[in-house]
Amino acid sequence: MLPSREVNLLTNRVNLTGPVLPVMPPGGKTGKPSGTVPGQKSFQTVLEQELKAQPLKFSQHARQRMATRRIALTAGDLERLGTAVDKAAQKGARESLILMDDLALIVSVANRTVVTAVDGAGIKENVFTNIDSAVII
Repeated sequence: MLPSREVNLLTNRVNLTGPVLPVMPPGGKTGKPSGTVPGQKSFQTVLEQELKAQPLKFSQHARQRMATRRIALTAGDLERLGTAVDKAAQKGARESLILMDDLALIVSVANRTVVTAVDGAGIKENVFTNIDSAVII
């Protein structure tokens, strides 16, 4: 039994009275959702790949700290840092301390943002809080 319809011509609204039933594919068999193509990547897989492809960002605070401490990162350093963030993300980290050579960087793994940077002199006798992981590269 299909629901009856009332059409209000002034507002272009359709009011349904009665139950609304799901549409079944021909033959009444349910299977894979429509639009799924064999060999197609899942949304989660595509999302993870896109997030990995995102370049690292540096917060304003991190940029200021790097400038005042005269910290410069090479393209190779950025690549190593990106790999470290990827590894932290695979382990489920959210906020990570990354120790690279004589630098300590706090990174928000979820949005791939370097929050702050500390050079070799500042690492000693420093306490890092609000982190859930550490990566040493």
